[in-house]
Amino acid sequence: MQDAIVVENLGKSFNRYHDSKPRTIMEAAMSGFRGLSTVDRFWALRNISFTVSPGEMLGIIGHNGAGKSTLLQLVGGVGYPNEGKVKVNGRIGALLDLGAGFSPDLTGRENVFVSGVVAGLSRREVAKRLDAIVEFAELEQFIDNPVRTYSTGMQMRLAFSVAVHTQPDVMLVDEFLSVGDLAFQAKCLQRIEELKASGCAIILISHNAEQVQQLCDKALWLRQGKILAYGEPKVVASQYVSEMQTQTQQRTPNKPSQMTASGVELQMNENRFGSLEVEITNVILLPENKINSGDSLSILIEYLSHQSIDSPIFSTTITTSNNQKCLDINTIDMGLLLPTIQGKGKIKLDFDRLDLSSGEYWLDIGVYEQHWAYAYDYHSQAYSFKVRSDHDSKGILNPPLRWKFIR
Repeated sequence: MQDAIVVENLGKSFNRYHDSKPRTIMEAAMSGFRGLSTVDRFWALRNISFTVSPGEMLGIIGHNGAGKSTLLQLVGGVGYPNEGKVKVNGRIGALLDLGAGFSPDLTGRENVFVSGVVAGLSRREVAKRLDAIVEFAELEQFIDNPVRTYSTGMQMRLAFSVAVHTQPDVMLVDEFLSVGDLAFQAKCLQRIEELKASGCAIILISHNAEQVQQLCDKALWLRQGKILAYGEPKVVASQYVSEMQTQTQQRTPNKPSQMTASGVELQMNENRFGSLEVEITNVILLPENKINSGDSLSILIEYLSHQSIDSPIFSTTITTSNNQKCLDINTIDMGLLLPTIQGKGKIKLDFDRLDLSSGEYWLDIGVYEQHWAYAYDYHSQAYSFKVRSDHDSKGILNPPLRWKFIR
């Protein structure tokens, strides 16, 4: 069987410039055109080789800056390598940046046609799939509104739906599971599995080792543009997680335990880890820690940064009382690049609705170094909330639904 993707000895280099390089023509003219020359060149990727067969999913993991997105762009034909080669057999469906290609002044319907044609479909083919695209994105009531009126989540849902309905032979995915709510994420997973079953070759970029372990047939770990491990997902993912845990534990100080505002004791290297360059000082659940299934919930995280920290990453994980993971999200996956922080601050995560079954749930709250190298502070199952529901569900999800008997 012919491989869908073949990457051989791939290398990509970029110029590195002075920090004071002029950013506009006016700045360049005023500086006498100084600072425009390159300092040197650096390799974003070097000696990268792998293959992906039809119906196979490759997960690529690594910290920010490891070269994951550069690799995905080269496979997708965005730019050219300086060394080696990339060969792709078949039509490519790329989710490099969900919603980035939409025109804000066009309606959702018009953007579907533009995106579908760009992806290689004829206008007639897009028209045949339009209803399915809109239904999958759950945007029937908004499809004729300008995209500028859409929330970020609505744009992401529409972009994902367009991409998976173009029947690609190769799918390139950059963190798709941050799309929409829990129920929609489950639907995305099912659609990805259907694409695999139909013979679509998939490359998934993720920082989430557990996600790669569960979904992928092979895994590749990148660090500073080079392959550290390639092969069985369980083995590669465990190596990746072990390195980050080691870095975090080495930086975790020996300090006395302290109590949270809700009365939970935090003990270093037991349910609290991190360098404490940034400390999570309080976590507040709004409106309260008891909600009905389908209600909104906000998580307010208060922090204290003891020094100037560039672009930290905040994460939240929801697990059941028996430690089954329901949701794992963070600021970088949602496209939120935080500014430099110092001193006291707050960040809030808003769920428009939380469709969980009744029961008790726990929160893991963390703040990480900008490249995921280690945790500044991580609180494990220190905050709980309860969900009530009028009907029981044997699973985790409790989405709005109804039975309808048809004669």
